[in-house]
Amino acid sequence: MKRIATFALLAIFCAAAPAANAQPENRSIGENQAEAKRAAKQQQKANKKLAKKQRKAMKNYQKAQRRSAKQQKRRTK
Repeated sequence: MKRIATFALLAIFCAAAPAANAQPENRSIGENQAEAKRAAKQQQKANKKLAKKQRKAMKNYQKAQRRSAKQQKRRTK
């Protein structure tokens, strides 16, 4: 009897868990718009960070090129 009761409770909890965690499918227009704005802002931030990283890499590359050219110039003299 205890096994049946335990099994029944376990089955009920397993069935109820996904329903409790599910998000509503039908969102209002305002919520979708706010979510889209957040996603756009996040993407913009990521793009800005990537551009900054690229600028820094380019700056370092140019610096290395100048240094290399300077060394080549010294060797030829």
